[in-house]
Amino acid sequence: MRPTEAKDLPVAQKAPDPHSVRPPGGFPLLGDGLPVPGAPAQASRPVRLRLDDDGMADVDADVPAAVGRLLADLLDERVERAAALDPVFGHDLAERVAAFTLEGGKRMRSRFVWWALRACGGGPAEAEAALRVGAALELIQTCALVHDDVMDGSPLRRGRPVLHADVAAQYAGAVPRDRGRRFGEAAAILAGDLALAWADDTVAALEVDADTARRVRDLWSTMRTEMVAGQYLDLQGQVTSSVSLARAVRAACLKSALYSVERPLALGAALAGADAARAAALCSAGRCVGIAFQLRDDLADVFGDPAHTGKPAGGDIRAGKPTYLAAVARARAEATGDRRALAVLRRSPGRADLPDSRLGEVRDVLVTTGARDVVEAKIERLVAQGMRHLDSAPLEPRARGRLRELLRAAAGTAPVPAPGPGGADQGVPVSALLTVGSEGGVR
Repeated sequence: MRPTEAKDLPVAQKAPDPHSVRPPGGFPLLGDGLPVPGAPAQASRPVRLRLDDDGMADVDADVPAAVGRLLADLLDERVERAAALDPVFGHDLAERVAAFTLEGGKRMRSRFVWWALRACGGGPAEAEAALRVGAALELIQTCALVHDDVMDGSPLRRGRPVLHADVAAQYAGAVPRDRGRRFGEAAAILAGDLALAWADDTVAALEVDADTARRVRDLWSTMRTEMVAGQYLDLQGQVTSSVSLARAVRAACLKSALYSVERPLALGAALAGADAARAAALCSAGRCVGIAFQLRDDLADVFGDPAHTGKPAGGDIRAGKPTYLAAVARARAEATGDRRALAVLRRSPGRADLPDSRLGEVRDVLVTTGARDVVEAKIERLVAQGMRHLDSAPLEPRARGRLRELLRAAAGTAPVPAPGPGGADQGVPVSALLTVGSEGGVR
C-alpha cells in the first residue's frame, strides 16, 4: 500500500475544503467544521480475532502475517477517522503512516513478543493481547524510523525515498525548494508523532487483568524513555565526536538492544504472567543479543550491500556516529601507533560529502586494524551468552527453540526463520538479514 498522490485522487476529492467535509456518522457540526463540544466521539470498530487452539496454531505458523492482518484492520479504521477529521491530514499523513507500517520489515519485535508469550505458557486467553502489543511495536517502530531519517538526513529507507522526502516531492511544484524541504521534515516529525499516538492507543486498549495491564504499562513507558535516551546519546556522540568504547556500548544498549529485543521479550512474558525467573532469563538473553543486533547493524552500514540494506552504504561514517566499530578501530590504531589509520579516522567521519573512494579507505582501516574481526567476535560471544541465559529457565521447549532461531537471526549468526508450508521454517540467507540490521539504530 502506498499513499496516493493528489493528482490520482478522484475528482470529487481534489483540493477539498477541509471545513466543508462532514464526518460520517452524523456528527453535529459547528461553523468551523469541528464536532460540537460534548458530542459523542466516533466509535472505534473493535477488531476481533479468532484465537482458539486452531487459531493459535495459525499464528504459530506465521506470526508476521497474523500481526499484519491485525495492523491492516486497525490502520484502516485509524485512517478513516483521520480522513473524517480532515481529508488533507488523512491523505498526507495518516495514509503515509499506515503504508509505511504495513510495508515494513520482518516483524521481528512482534515475533519476540509472541514466542516469549508461548515460551512462558501463554495460550488463547492472552494471545489477542500479544498480537495487539506486536502491532503497537510496529507502530512505534514507524515513529522511530521516520524521526531517525529526519535526524540523519537520510535519502532512502527500504529502497525508497524517506517519508520527509516523499512529502516534499508532493509539494515540489507549489512551494520553494528549501521551504518544501523543511515542510517535509516537519511533516515527518508529525507523522512519527501520529504513529506513536496510535501505538499508545493500541496498548491502552488492551483487555487484560489489572495486574497484567500495570506490568505492560510500566514496561511500555520505560521502553519509550529508553528509546529517546539512546537516540540522544547517538546524536550527542556525533556532535562531540565521542570515541569512548563504554559510551558506544551504552548507546547501543539503550537505542537498540532494549527496544528491539529485550523489551518485546519482557512484554510477551508479562502478558503470559511469567514468574520472575523466566522473565529475568528472557530479559538477560534479550539484552545480550540486542547489543549484538546493534553491532551487526554497525557492520552492515559500512560493509553491507545497499541492495539488501535499502539505503546507501556508509551512512554512519558520513554522519559521524559514535559506533562501537569506529571506537574499536580508533583504540587499536592508537595502541599500535598506526598514524595512517588515525588520520583516516579523524578526517573522514562526519563528512556528509565523503566520496565513495574515501569511504573505501575507512573500510580498509576497519579491516587492517582488526576492528571488524573484534566486533564479529564480540557478536559471537554475546549471542553465546544470550543462549545460556535462554537455557537457564524452564521454558516451553518448542517456543524456546523458536526463540533461539530468532535471537540468532537478529544478531546475523543464523538464517532468518521464515514461515513455510504448514508452518515449517525455511532458512533465509544471512545476507537477507541485512534488511533487518539496517533498521538498527533507534530501530
